[in-house]
Amino acid sequence: MPMRPCRAEIRTRALEDNYRFLVRQAAPHAELLAVVKANAYGHSLAICAPALVRAGAHWLGVTTVEEAIVARALCPEARVMIMAGISRGQARAAIDFQLTPVAWEPWQLDELEAAARAAGAQASSVPIHLELDTGMSRQGVAQRELAACFTRFGPASPLRLDGVMTHLFAADEADGQDTQAQLASLDEAMGHISAEGLFAEWLNVGNSAALLAGQAQPIAELAARHGMKALLRPGLALYGLVPRFDPSFAPQSEPPALNAARESLQPALTWKASVVGVRSVPAGATVGYNATFVATEPMRLALVCAGYADGLDRLLSNHFSLLVRGQRAPLVGRVSMDQSVIDVTEIPGVEAGDEVVILGAQGGENITAYDHADAAGTIPWEVFTRIGPRVPRVAV
Repeated sequence: MPMRPCRAEIRTRALEDNYRFLVRQAAPHAELLAVVKANAYGHSLAICAPALVRAGAHWLGVTTVEEAIVARALCPEARVMIMAGISRGQARAAIDFQLTPVAWEPWQLDELEAAARAAGAQASSVPIHLELDTGMSRQGVAQRELAACFTRFGPASPLRLDGVMTHLFAADEADGQDTQAQLASLDEAMGHISAEGLFAEWLNVGNSAALLAGQAQPIAELAARHGMKALLRPGLALYGLVPRFDPSFAPQSEPPALNAARESLQPALTWKASVVGVRSVPAGATVGYNATFVATEPMRLALVCAGYADGLDRLLSNHFSLLVRGQRAPLVGRVSMDQSVIDVTEIPGVEAGDEVVILGAQGGENITAYDHADAAGTIPWEVFTRIGPRVPRVAV
């Protein structure tokens, strides 16, 4: 049976090219973990994880054990990191599926150690990335509590300190002050870890903004001081968006990688719907719930098979446009749960079945995730992840 014509097309070639571009920016300083959490930022884990592995990714990062099990089935040879740690009762699954959990709470380490012993794991056979809180106050061990973690990784423990991780909370601020303070805090913490005779292979820190701001080298230098390798975690840039910096770089000081990204990264997702029907209305006609739009002249209106249940934000009502026949058509009236209405008065020939682009390019026009985010007062991460599960993702 034909499906409702509202879909997200995923260009796997663009995704693979983006990954290879980011690898070049990281080289020779750092390796990359491809972040595919939240259903690959709404792009489909099932489509994106294998594509990234084809492009050379050895590491995949997800949020939950549930996501990690799916990623493991899709990519049996990849290392799969549970970036938000385990929930209670999930440690055995992390062991059984050979996942790499991030951990910071004592109870997480308790459960992981108990599950590893119950599974007959050998000493130092279960890799753990210990997260440190260097200023975000979200996940991570505080420095004053770090010493209590050291005994968890003794020679008889099945747990191995494979990596040390932190989150940079302001990598998209060009002045870099907060990032430098966090890296200094991380360096101090690593000194305490090394002094206890503990050594991890990976220093796991930095996102797309950090990579494109040129932070791979200083992170790698910090890692090398402690006998480690750097592992950065790009997410947004994988999917073709260049992070915005606020405050921004002065034109003469913009990092070369950031300029290159603007030229090279390709959006991987195009969100399309279709015109259901076209009608003419007289001046004075009202459109949509609560009559928030009133026609001031005779108009032609097209009904589109996409609404807020598909992820088209209701806040876009009456002040955003979609693309049809290569032209921008304003949304009029409120976005409904399953449908929306666009003004096609000035676009000749629009008819039922015409393709409508909600996010992406058509003709010479383009609507970006930043366009959606700016109009709705949000961020592109939310725009992508809000695209609903009833919108099929299709590899093209």
